Amino acid sequence: MHALAAVGVAFSGRPNRFSGTAVIEIRWHGRGGQGVVTAAKLLAAAALKEGRHIQAFPEYGPERRGAPVQAFTRIDDWPVRVFSHIVNPDVVVVLDRTLVGKTPFTEGLKEDGVALVNCAHSPGELRKEIDLRKGRAFSVDASQIALDEIGRPIPNTPILGALVKATGILSADIVVEEIKEAFGKRMRRELVEANVNAFKRAYEEVRGE
Repeated sequence: MHALAAVGVAFSGRPNRFSGTAVIEIRWHGRGGQGVVTAAKLLAAAALKEGRHIQAFPEYGPERRGAPVQAFTRIDDWPVRVFSHIVNPDVVVVLDRTLVGKTPFTEGLKEDGVALVNCAHSPGELRKEIDLRKGRAFSVDASQIALDEIGRPIPNTPILGALVKATGILSADIVVEEIKEAFGKRMRRELVEANVNAFKRAYEEVRGE
């Protein structure tokens, strides 16, 4: 039986929309304290488990809680030889809706790219709000999911679930395995499971067009 189907969530079906693309570049936008860098590194570590080549690194502004933060993830079928910031991402992920209108996070997004934003808007409303005229828009209320499941509005694990569902770039089972391993080293078992539940719920609730 599929590992996660056994616990009531079937991570199946959606093909990798980037299949045939050797390198996938993801740019993350959020604020300090939301786990932006952790999310970027978790995704990279999970890709490494699948035998991919990876790169993940942050770009900090003022190093304080609530300040804007960017992070970058590259996943490649071949060793990564590029070390610059990502200016033409395949995917942009926004963990804080208050950045809409303040940060040009869709700048450079590829024609067939994906914009995923932590918000309660429908994908159509989101597309209009961010003036997305190309690619696909996905929305998920990751902060509310985190508050419900974890007890704190830290959206990084639910946004990962939404990203995996929206793009199919990695196996959800592998990402859950990485969450358990990484968080299990520094969190209580109950909190690790809460983060896994947040991932699963966002995987199911993300909407796109």
